[in-house]
Amino acid sequence: MQIPRLIMHSVQGKIGLTTTPASLKMEQPQADLEIEQPSAEMEISVTPGKLTIDQTQAWEELDRKHVFKRIEEAAQQGHEDVMEGIARTAEEGDELMRIENKGNPIASQARRNSEMHQIQLGENYAPSLSRVKIQYTPSQLDVQITPRKPVIQAEPHKPIVEYTPGNVEVDMLQYPDLNIDVEYPKESPEK
Repeated sequence: MQIPRLIMHSVQGKIGLTTTPASLKMEQPQADLEIEQPSAEMEISVTPGKLTIDQTQAWEELDRKHVFKRIEEAAQQGHEDVMEGIARTAEEGDELMRIENKGNPIASQARRNSEMHQIQLGENYAPSLSRVKIQYTPSQLDVQITPRKPVIQAEPHKPIVEYTPGNVEVDMLQYPDLNIDVEYPKESPEK
């Protein structure tokens, strides 16, 4: 006995996919930024230096004295000379009162009063530097700075986002198919 045969013929299904990719576009605008730096406050005070030069003593050594000093010295010298004159006159009077003692007081007084007194010239024609008094007070600088903080104003901007979603389209390009045929064997003559 012969068994029928099954003949299968199949066609695979085909799917077509069409994709549109998603797109994302982002843009970030810069923030508006304003910065202002106020100037610092600065105060400067200066105490000027002071230089004092006193050359009075040096000038006096050169005999170039101030008029008030000359008047003072002349008054002092006059007083001393008057006192010496009074003392000398008193002494000479005492000598004359004792004329009966040995000696010749009138001749000795005349000789004494007629002698020339030598005038002494100044020994130093240039004063020493130590006679010039120099005093210096340096200047002082005082700086006061008051800093100021910067003024910052910032205005941020939101990002600009453009989004296009993607898409997938599915198409059936070929449907599946299955054909099954039954084939019967041909009968062969019996032998």
